[in-house]
Amino acid sequence: MPIQRIFIIHGTNGNSNENWFPWLKEELVKANPDIKAIVPDFPTGNNQSLENWLEAFEPFIKYIDSNCIFVGHSLGPAFIFSLLERVNTKIRAAFLVAPFVTRLGIQQFDKLNSTFIEKDFDWDKIKSNCANFTVYASDNDPYVDMDKSRFVADHTGAKFKVVHGAGHFNAAAGYLKFEELLEDIKNIIE
Repeated sequence: MPIQRIFIIHGTNGNSNENWFPWLKEELVKANPDIKAIVPDFPTGNNQSLENWLEAFEPFIKYIDSNCIFVGHSLGPAFIFSLLERVNTKIRAAFLVAPFVTRLGIQQFDKLNSTFIEKDFDWDKIKSNCANFTVYASDNDPYVDMDKSRFVADHTGAKFKVVHGAGHFNAAAGYLKFEELLEDIKNIIE
């Protein structure tokens, strides 16, 4: 079996060692030694921009292929969409956790996120490069209203899963593991 790469993309001011990312990486590799789980660190704070993230991801572009899976948290899905607009490869699946592509109405985040979301997304190109989307939304997310995630699901044709009481699916909400996500990924890779 060819090497299967799974990219886990963090959100605004995030990093590779937070939330459920290290746990998911470890569990995926345990489940299948042919998996390479990659969790890049992207520029944050005032250096956070779509251009800077694309530059940071440049060394990984060559690994995007038909076995590739993306997992994105919060702002991560908007970045994944920008990648899918730029490549001419259909990936296997994308799992989008608390995704949004519009302003959140929280000034500090809207400023940091602006270059990622203040654009027209080419939904046809995005869908042509990934036929299998799953969106996870929480009914008590303090940052991303469920309607914002539903908008993403509607535009990608994603399976839409509501997880009750999950907050922003981060450490503050107790999310150091995300079993449902792991099982859903395993169902795709098996």
